[in-house]
Amino acid sequence: MMKMKLVDNVVRSFRVAKVFRENNDKINNLDFAANGESLLSSSDDDQIIIYDCEKGIQKRTVNSKKYGVDLIHFTHAKNAAIHSSTKIDDTIRYLSLHDNKYIRYFPGHTKKVVTLCMSPVDDSFLSGSMDRTLRLWDLRSPNCQGLMHLSGRPVAAFDPEGLIFAAGVNSESLKLYDLRSFDKGPFTTFKLSQEKECDWTGVKFSPDGKTLLVSTNGSIIRLVDAFTGQPLQTFTGHLNNKGIALEASYSPDSQFVFSGSTDGRLHVWNAENGYKLCVLNADHTGPVQCVQFNPKYMMLASACSNMAFWLPNMDEVAAGPM
Repeated sequence: MMKMKLVDNVVRSFRVAKVFRENNDKINNLDFAANGESLLSSSDDDQIIIYDCEKGIQKRTVNSKKYGVDLIHFTHAKNAAIHSSTKIDDTIRYLSLHDNKYIRYFPGHTKKVVTLCMSPVDDSFLSGSMDRTLRLWDLRSPNCQGLMHLSGRPVAAFDPEGLIFAAGVNSESLKLYDLRSFDKGPFTTFKLSQEKECDWTGVKFSPDGKTLLVSTNGSIIRLVDAFTGQPLQTFTGHLNNKGIALEASYSPDSQFVFSGSTDGRLHVWNAENGYKLCVLNADHTGPVQCVQFNPKYMMLASACSNMAFWLPNMDEVAAGPM
C-alpha cells in the first residue's frame, strides 16, 4: 500500500475500486481493525463478513441467524468481536470469529442497544440503549462495571487515549466523563441547541482528540470543540430524507469529514473551514449508511447493502495541481 498525504486533490480523486454484493439487506455497521488490515461488517441479513483490506477480498462470512447482529466491533484480539443483538434479547455478545463461538454474553439492557464502542487501549467497552442507560463493561467479566441513567437516548464514544468518554443525550447535551471516576458524574457538560428536525445518532472523537463529530438522522452533522464545547462547523448538503442514521467519519489525520447520503453518494468536507470539498459518486443502490476511512492505509469503505472499497486514482492525482 502506498504512503501519500491526504490533500484535497487526493481526496477528490477517490474512486470505487471494488464492490462486494454479498449482502441482501442493509449493512448496519463497519469496523476496521486498528492495524488497517481487516474490515468487519454486520448487516440486517444476520451476516458478519470479514474483508482483507490489503488484498481487497472477502475473507469469510459468519452467520448470526439466532440473535441477529448490529454494531459490530473488533476487540483488541485479532479474531474476536463484540456486537449487539437484533433478536431474542438485547444482550451484547462477544464472538470468536475464528471458530464462530460465543466467548461471553453481557446481559443487562432491556431495550435496543443503539451505541457500542470499544476502548482504544484496553478491554473495556461502552454500550448505550433505548432503555436510557449507558453501561461500562470489561470483556473479561459478564457483569456490568458501571451504569449511568440518562434522560434520553444515548450516543457514546471513547477519546483516542481511552481516558475519557463522551455521551450525547437527548440530542442537545454532550457530557464528558473521566473513565476512572465516571460514577461521580460528568466533569463537563456542553449544551448545544436542541436539534429541531432530527435526532443525534452517533458521536465520535477526532483521531487527534480535539473535536467531536455528531451525526444525526437528518441532513445535518455537527462539529464541536472537544475542550470547550464551542460549535465549530455544521456540515450540510447531503441528502437524508428518510430519517436514517447516516454515519459520519473522520480521515485519520482529522482533516476531512465523510458522510453517506440517501442518494447513494459520499460527501466530503474540510473539517477546519467547513468547506464542502467534493461529492463522490458510488453507484450505491440504496442509502449509504456506513462510511469509514482505513486507519492505516489510503482506503475508504462505504456501504448500503453493497460494500464499496475506494482508492485514490493516481493518474488524476499526478495530473492535478499539487
